[in-house]
Amino acid sequence: MTYVLHYAPDNASLIVRLALEHRGLPYRTALVDRAARAQDSAAYRRLNPNGLIPVLETPQGPLFETAAILLWLNDTHGGLGPDPDAPGRGAFLKWLFYLSNTTHALFRQLFYTHRYIGADHVAALRDGLARQIARSFATLDTLADDPAAWPGTDMPGALDFYLSALLRWSALYPRDWDRAWFALSDYPALHDLCTRIEALPCTAVLQRAEGLGDTPFTAPQPPNPPEGSAT
Repeated sequence: MTYVLHYAPDNASLIVRLALEHRGLPYRTALVDRAARAQDSAAYRRLNPNGLIPVLETPQGPLFETAAILLWLNDTHGGLGPDPDAPGRGAFLKWLFYLSNTTHALFRQLFYTHRYIGADHVAALRDGLARQIARSFATLDTLADDPAAWPGTDMPGALDFYLSALLRWSALYPRDWDRAWFALSDYPALHDLCTRIEALPCTAVLQRAEGLGDTPFTAPQPPNPPEGSAT
């Protein structure tokens, strides 16, 4: 079938779009209009009761949670990480879920801090979250050029797409906050990873489709999408 990717520009759906494009899988997109709060509509909630983006419609029904989608695509089509019986499978799984459950989860708190704490404490919480994210990136920087520790150094895949997006967002969001805490140059292995991902054909498709500019990962600029809104 042709998959249906429910997306919004510069949201976590871009990670899944990179994976689909990289593997040459047939899909079409369905915009989730965040400006109109379409993620809260009854129709979208039937696909994902949590109202989060992305959703990928598949023969097994709608899938949500970015890591789950990536893992399903890899196990169904291959080419995004080690196969279930491959030696690097354990490392792939632990870092995929580390990115999802630890690092990405910190970003949700950083972007929507007001949902977690009173207005008087937003700045302090964001500062603390930024320190935790920076520590996470420092850990990942020691791994990202080691094939034994980070599956994908010889062939880009799910881990690289996920991490590149998190690094991009560190430079851009939240827009109402000083992001001086983050500099990609502090993480040379992660900078090299972003450079490699930027050179891929799948990234060129993403740049056009979501208006991400010429250097979406190494020197990100706010998106200028042809449709929809990032926030």
